[in-house]
Amino acid sequence: MEAFDTYQTPLSSRYASKEMAHLFSPSNRFFTWRKLWLNLAIAEKELGLRISDEAISQMKDNLHLTPEQFDVAAAEEKKRRHDVMAHVYTFGTVAPAAAGIIHLGATSCYVTDNADLIFLRDGLDYLIRSLYVLISRLSAFASKYRDLPTLGFTHFQPAQLTTVGKRATLWIQELLWDLRNIKRAREDLGFRGVKGTTGTQASFLALFDGDHEKVESLDKRVTQLSGFDYAYPVTSQTYSRKIDIDVLAPLASLGATAHKIATDIRLLANLKEIEEPFESTQIGSSAMAYKRNPMRSERVCSLSRHLMVLHQNALMTASVQWFERTLDDSANRRITLPEAFLTADIVLSTLQNISEGLVVYPRVIARRISQELPFMATENIIMALVKAGGDRQEAHENIRVLSHEAAHQVKQLGLENDLIERVKRDPYFDPIKDQLDSLLDPKSFVGRAPEQVERFLREWVDPVLGDEIGREVIKGAGKVELSV
Repeated sequence: MEAFDTYQTPLSSRYASKEMAHLFSPSNRFFTWRKLWLNLAIAEKELGLRISDEAISQMKDNLHLTPEQFDVAAAEEKKRRHDVMAHVYTFGTVAPAAAGIIHLGATSCYVTDNADLIFLRDGLDYLIRSLYVLISRLSAFASKYRDLPTLGFTHFQPAQLTTVGKRATLWIQELLWDLRNIKRAREDLGFRGVKGTTGTQASFLALFDGDHEKVESLDKRVTQLSGFDYAYPVTSQTYSRKIDIDVLAPLASLGATAHKIATDIRLLANLKEIEEPFESTQIGSSAMAYKRNPMRSERVCSLSRHLMVLHQNALMTASVQWFERTLDDSANRRITLPEAFLTADIVLSTLQNISEGLVVYPRVIARRISQELPFMATENIIMALVKAGGDRQEAHENIRVLSHEAAHQVKQLGLENDLIERVKRDPYFDPIKDQLDSLLDPKSFVGRAPEQVERFLREWVDPVLGDEIGREVIKGAGKVELSV
């Protein structure tokens, strides 16, 4: 059966989790169709239609397709040019007592659309669990490096210091928002239910001899059997394609978050401050043996861009659904929906793998701080001189002159920043020379970053990770291993 559990998209499910790959596989798709036909038959029987116990039993016993049944369905579809009717026929060959009542009163979208909603629901559940684990991994990283000073950047130019842990909280906060948004989409998701060819339930009204209450009961019962809290009150032949927009929007937003995180890591790798995992036998370049390319982060960026773009398909498809439906949505959605979930799944698993093996180089970080900190410390030096009885304007001019001399050394001559050495040699700064070490302590430049990390993790992250889902998922989560 393994051959039928791999949904081959242009992306391929090669890197997706087994659960997500199976969710969008042909074997699960057609199993779900059969389950929906069974649910319909059970509900119709409960409401008085003449459906035998044997028919129900045979359907229950044959929900999973064998390779031979896939062959039968493929041959029938080639002949009929209709996938749903091909599978109605194939199901009937193994459940002959039910052959006459399979799909009774339904339209094709009863199985195709309701199945898609089941896949969206289950796919969102998988992504939610993956987000919990990723957030927990990055939270441990943020806590570990909560007070390790590092040079902050604005415009990718040196700015005030922050800490390695504080920077990670920026990533985590966006992931928390993604988790919130995906949960909202999951909680809002409904079922198409039993609505008929144009959404009027006319065929079911005929089956139940005009009994409106039974038709409504049928819709509710099938919805319940399929595991949904409610069905959309009105539909056309399909459920509104705006639902796809609502589902893919938070996935696209997740793509933006992932791209930002991976880009930060790529830039830090260039600075040699932080690196993603790199195997002892891994090759970074076929020509340049010394290279340690951030391959995993590059993959996240590549796939995240694809994930963000897929949302556009849902927007355009929803906008052109004429009246009760057109069929130009079908081929697009068969690619877009699986790819969105498979891509999001790969992005999250790759980020988890990265977060579980991030390597920090404190000495490199400290060296970069030492190159920039003297300039940043000028204000502290001025304030210290004023406190010692000096004139603020005079102190400013003296430190300005020395700063320009040091900048010339760095920019024009390519030498180290020697501002502090110049300060130490200048008698003007004698009153505060014994304070220079404390004035230049990097930890005095990070503000409340360590405290912000602690408070953020305690008040915002821990309550999320400590809920029922979080405790269960994180406890059972192992490390992600990427084969390539």
